[in-house]
Amino acid sequence: MATTNDLKNGMTLKLDGGELWSVLEFQHVKPGKGGAFVRTKLKNVTSGKVVDKTFNAGTKVETANVDRRDMQYLYHDGDSFVFMDNDTFDQVNVLPDVIGDAANYLLESAIATVATYEGNPLYVELPAAVELVISQTDPGVQGDRSTGGTKPATLETGAVVQVPLFITTGEKIKVDTRSGDYLGRVN
Repeated sequence: MATTNDLKNGMTLKLDGGELWSVLEFQHVKPGKGGAFVRTKLKNVTSGKVVDKTFNAGTKVETANVDRRDMQYLYHDGDSFVFMDNDTFDQVNVLPDVIGDAANYLLESAIATVATYEGNPLYVELPAAVELVISQTDPGVQGDRSTGGTKPATLETGAVVQVPLFITTGEKIKVDTRSGDYLGRVN
């Protein structure tokens, strides 16, 4: 248990009958009239929904101990994605709905942050950008310029991203894992 005076960004709270909420922002407010309060912006850990919530100052809130560890992605066994803790060598199975779009940018032996609560995986966080090889894209046409349009390209993970017309099959590119945007070539 903690009070609203102890809130910090990134802290995970257990509210509304056991739902987990991560603190994105908080602000202590002391109006000239009335009691102080804490205005927060909270993100639901499982659904990703963001809400604004106000607490009276000093109110007790239940904190949740979420374990965030860097783990190595081993393989996809058909039903789940298998990660290994590099310190303990324990393996954790993560269901596809927990991974979400991160699966589009996940290569074997890649390092990702896996957050667990009471042994259950909550979410998987990839680095902001990853480097992947293009496995297939249509050839560029003479006269294609870097300021021109874009074309679809299939990455080695199977994901499809939009790339500039001059990019060819076999090139390594950098991709933003949050939006799926092309960020540039990798030499």
